Amino acid sequence: MAVRIRMKKIGRKHRPFYRICVMDSRVHREGKAIEEIGWYDTAIDDKSKRVKINLERVDYWVSVGASLSDRVATLVKKIKTNKFGVKAAPPALIAPKVKEAAPAEGGEAPAEGGESTEG
Repeated sequence: MAVRIRMKKIGRKHRPFYRICVMDSRVHREGKAIEEIGWYDTAIDDKSKRVKINLERVDYWVSVGASLSDRVATLVKKIKTNKFGVKAAPPALIAPKVKEAAPAEGGEAPAEGGESTEG
């Protein structure tokens, strides 16, 4: 039996939540797991708190021949080195440039077109 440590998707549409599981590689993504060893929640803002993995169980399963999926291997590496990065700030909105007329020395701004409003 080929054993892999991979993510099992649960949750709902547009709100994914993953369990990190030890599974037979021939079982489909949401199939029965041999053991669940952690979770990964993409909705948490703090990147270092998004993932929780029992590293002792990962080391055990790797020692008996299990292989890690690409995503799980990346998460395990980030946990061991504590390099999660920083969440990027949203892009700043650029306000349109508006020309402002400088007030005249008389205290009031000149009227449009340079004509006075007095009759």
